[in-house]
Amino acid sequence: MRLLAETAEAIAATTKKTEKVRLLAEYFRSRSLEEAAVSAVFLSGRPFPAWEETTLQVGGRLLWRVIADASGLSEQALGAAYRRHGDLGSAAYDVFTEAGVSNQRNGPNVLQTARCFREIATARGPAAKAALVRDLLARATPIEAKYLVKIITGELRIGLKESLVEAAIAAAYPARTETEPATNNKRAILIQVQRANMLLGDIGETLRLAAARKLESARMRLLHPIGFMLASPVQTSTEAFEVFRHAQVEDKYDGIRAQAHVADGNVRVFSRTLDEISESFPELIEPLAAFSDNLILDGEILAWDFGTDNVEGHSDTKGCRTLVAKGQGAIRENQHDLRGAGRALPFSALQKRLGRKRPTARIMREVPVAYVVFDVLFCGGELVIDRPLRERAEFLDSLFADARRLPARSRKQRVRVEDAQGVLQFEPAVISESQGETATATSEPRSVSALLRAPILRADSPGHLSELFERAQARGNEGLMVKDLESPYTPGRRGKSWLKLKRELATLDVVVTAVEPGHGKRAGVLSDYTFAVRDPNGTPHAGLPETSEGEPLLNIGKAYTGLTDVEIARMTEWFEQHTISDDGWVRQVDPKIVIEVAFNAVMRSDRHNSGYALRFPRILRLRPDKTPEQADTLDRLRDIYERQHALPKTA
Repeated sequence: MRLLAETAEAIAATTKKTEKVRLLAEYFRSRSLEEAAVSAVFLSGRPFPAWEETTLQVGGRLLWRVIADASGLSEQALGAAYRRHGDLGSAAYDVFTEAGVSNQRNGPNVLQTARCFREIATARGPAAKAALVRDLLARATPIEAKYLVKIITGELRIGLKESLVEAAIAAAYPARTETEPATNNKRAILIQVQRANMLLGDIGETLRLAAARKLESARMRLLHPIGFMLASPVQTSTEAFEVFRHAQVEDKYDGIRAQAHVADGNVRVFSRTLDEISESFPELIEPLAAFSDNLILDGEILAWDFGTDNVEGHSDTKGCRTLVAKGQGAIRENQHDLRGAGRALPFSALQKRLGRKRPTARIMREVPVAYVVFDVLFCGGELVIDRPLRERAEFLDSLFADARRLPARSRKQRVRVEDAQGVLQFEPAVISESQGETATATSEPRSVSALLRAPILRADSPGHLSELFERAQARGNEGLMVKDLESPYTPGRRGKSWLKLKRELATLDVVVTAVEPGHGKRAGVLSDYTFAVRDPNGTPHAGLPETSEGEPLLNIGKAYTGLTDVEIARMTEWFEQHTISDDGWVRQVDPKIVIEVAFNAVMRSDRHNSGYALRFPRILRLRPDKTPEQADTLDRLRDIYERQHALPKTA
């Protein structure tokens, strides 16, 4: 591990990407193939290949105690080191050095470390895991301990993204013969490495294929996540049309991005962080399984209001119903009034489902969900991400429209919408109403869920796009997604092929009440701000910050982005001089600084004493022109919350 750690230190010491790649490529070439492959995984910031989704399950508190024990120093000494760096690996290096741990130890090598990580992952209980981690660290030198801890925590922080590891693999194992001109191009090799890693979800196996010059043999490994294509923000419809002219337009929903894999009867759902969330949304498994083909879908999970008369169905022999949604809005066909597929609810409704590994039948009934699908990555036995969006949209339409996937009665029920721009059409769709494990023949359905094909629109001018934007917001959605019809799907990339057009819900002038050190390059400055609004009608009491006029200040969130390094340095000096109390990490500060924050939504929350929390708060600017007595109030926050949760207008 020592050579890997020393290489990591050298990589951290340079800001030049080309130098980072050179150092890492040189390291790979100097190691055996197996050691290089395992090192590639470690230097991507994880102990195991991504596709395995194996975890060490070593909590921060356990690791903290083990580091203190292995070094022989107190937890207070470790705490002081942590405050200096804001990084537990660097803190471990300090306490091991201070304890006089010898650099001449014969520490574990990379392959031994990999075997130990496997043992830790399979060990049962905190005590067994702690003993294995302690034994590993007890054999390590200070520099090795630093990087062992970094890998365990998944926080390498050396400026080495996985994309640079891919570049180093391409540089370390180029084609070696004149008979391979196509792969002798550095850029071509890098593209092959990137694609193989995406398909396999294993940077170590990718290195092995690169060394054997067999990158083209990599095949898609279904049921493991691949990176999500990301969008770039634009502020106006005019700006959007400056990027491309042929645009597909969708509503921008306020839920959680999800990738669904269907393969040979198995279904798995993954979040944007590539974590599996299938158990958190079990009611989606059955409707996804209605697709018989192997698929990878991209979409958004939303809390959904199905209404009371929004579906017609067909009972089957399993005690469930598969139904076809009719579209959004009241639509008449054959003299029958068919109600819509419902509407998306605010993110705050979905939040009640988040963080629950296995939701109860009650919460599933109270907060039903829909999976709104807007792209397909794999279908018909092939990866289709290289196809243009217009083709992928056709594939997706065919998947949902395939009558063989729906009950015979539902196949006849199609809805025609004359004004496709005015009424969003969710049709057809697969919806299930499930009885649950303990239900009887007379039980009420425990939950409803749906797969919906995201309606797509077209815009031919900035003015037209602005009109669609207003309609999307009237439906209660965040704004619009504007996508280039000719664009391929580029996993893990944020480019100009997908644009997101939205407006901030509002901004608030708030008072900073507490500050914390940042992480990484901001570990030595106070960059994380907790902030509050005034409560003019509240009663002051001990321990609660207040304005000079005695108005209580109630916390509503924390933000750490938006200010420049110069502003943060200046504010750090001010906060250090105006600290009221310091518990070693969080400082309660004199509530005199006003900042303006933007955010996406207001949510009910028990986290803060105000009862509310902001979603995705961002610091827009310092407000030295305002006093705390001029900050916004709890009443204004409530007003924003109530307006946000008002029923959307009919589009």
